[in-house]
Amino acid sequence: MSGEPFPEIKSKHSLVAKYVTEPIWEKLNRAKTATSGFTLAKAIACAVEFNNQHCGIYAGDWDSYKVFADVFDPLIQEYHGIAADSTHTSDMDASKISGNIDDDVPVKSTRIRVGRSIEGFGLSPGITKEQRLEMEGLMKNAFAKFEGDLAGEYFPLTGMEESVRQQLVDDHFLFMSGDKNLQAAGMERDWPEGRGIFHNKDKTFLVWVNEEDQLRIISMQQGGDVKGVFERLARGINTVGESVKAESGKEFMLDPKYGYLHSCPTNLGTGMRASVHVDLPGWTKEGLPALKKRCEELHLQPRGTRGESGGQTGITYDISNKHRLGYTEVELVQKMIDGVNTLWKEDKELMAKNA
Repeated sequence: MSGEPFPEIKSKHSLVAKYVTEPIWEKLNRAKTATSGFTLAKAIACAVEFNNQHCGIYAGDWDSYKVFADVFDPLIQEYHGIAADSTHTSDMDASKISGNIDDDVPVKSTRIRVGRSIEGFGLSPGITKEQRLEMEGLMKNAFAKFEGDLAGEYFPLTGMEESVRQQLVDDHFLFMSGDKNLQAAGMERDWPEGRGIFHNKDKTFLVWVNEEDQLRIISMQQGGDVKGVFERLARGINTVGESVKAESGKEFMLDPKYGYLHSCPTNLGTGMRASVHVDLPGWTKEGLPALKKRCEELHLQPRGTRGESGGQTGITYDISNKHRLGYTEVELVQKMIDGVNTLWKEDKELMAKNA
């Protein structure tokens, strides 16, 4: 029994093309995972279908990382730059963060997002219809327990009223169908069933249910109080975790090697992106290549923004932590705070030099 023929991988320079060799394919293409019946063919669908993938693989459940370890392990080690025997530690204790963004730094807004997955259910590419609905049910009950500044409302995508939909679009909260990668990876099956969005009254705490991750949890607000944003995020995650455990006995998927499990291996570990929108006029004059190089040294990642008003301001950048795996959440948030303070100090020096 030879299984499926070796596929043509269109993304020839992807990590999938490098690590899914014919011998590996021969060995693994008939394997199926227990949780959601996921296969290697389903995992690498994006790399086979499209020619623009860098990574090109998704996990359909926790088992995928074990059953297809011959592919996932070396690929993850290369992408994240970790050793084969490395382990991952999580730390969401906001009290360990020292300092904050300095008062004079022109930060417009702060946003921190992470992903979480609940054990026993498939990840979005593999999750079954029944698992998705059960998972959503657990979340509805968890959201109902939110108190104080976390309290808010859950909006299921199924049967959503047009006025609600438009408000969520205006707030930039709504996630849509139609992403070619997510479709090819199997993440839009049974759309929009079992999916929805929660946000608190102040619109500073947001949870996406059953999009690319089972849970994408976001804390954000205007200004530069990164520590406050992180503290709210940690509290929200804790509340969800306790509620799910009390109701179902299930925990978040936390792997000793890969940290919090996500469908995309690039998000393993913390799955965290902590970012600020900040004006850097001095660095803008210096040029984007110089800023990119400096951010690399500070373990940060710069992106351009469309500006808060929708127009390109030209000097506003989205600055975030570069790493996901191999560092704790506290370490990554600290790097972002310290790095942004450093960038602003240097920005003032550059402005003075160019004046």
